[in-house]
Amino acid sequence: MQVAKPVGRNASAMKYDILSALGVSALSGDKHRQRLLLRLMVLITTRYNWQNNELSMGRAEIARLWSVDERTVKREMAKMRSAGWVEVKRAGVKGRVTVYALNLDGVMAETAGSWDLIGTDFADRMGDRHGGAGEPAQTADPKVIPFQPRARTDLAEGSWGQVLAQLRIEAPAQATAWFGQLSEMAHEGGRVTLAAPSRFVADYVSTHFQAHLLRAYAAVDPGVRRIEVVPVEA
Repeated sequence: MQVAKPVGRNASAMKYDILSALGVSALSGDKHRQRLLLRLMVLITTRYNWQNNELSMGRAEIARLWSVDERTVKREMAKMRSAGWVEVKRAGVKGRVTVYALNLDGVMAETAGSWDLIGTDFADRMGDRHGGAGEPAQTADPKVIPFQPRARTDLAEGSWGQVLAQLRIEAPAQATAWFGQLSEMAHEGGRVTLAAPSRFVADYVSTHFQAHLLRAYAAVDPGVRRIEVVPVEA
């Protein structure tokens, strides 16, 4: 999956939303997370090229911006790469600095848990942009039949409807941004397989909401012991 770049029409609003998500996510964490995310935000607002997805800065320049030494820059940039927030686009060589790229998939996954702190409208908007198929909106081709997961007509389909209805009551923001994108592919032998529209959604739901989904399913069908979320991309 590739998140749509914030360029073109509505680009300014998308950029503000990304920075808002980073800021609120930082404030919801401890001082170490706050500092690391603030340093990322400074890089974005001072030197990041949104159009080309490039951050071209030398270690000395970053150190000056952050008011730290270069060893700290090396350590902090390694943390950002490890977290999946930035990637090396072109390695530095003699006379040329390293060029980084912002990994919007990683940034969205990192901040998604804080979207509803800004408001359900923000969570809905970000979910539409980054939680779905992840591609810019395109005009439908009348000759192409869009893929739809195979519908079930038995009790299992009804149980997912009950589960989703309960999730919308318990966690409306998460239901809108994440759960509402899922559909049930299989339900048998105590195991449920849910389809997600992209690997990003599947991985995020599996990582952050597995226990929540299992509790909700068990309330409807106590026989459910395992839930698997898989990407089914068109």
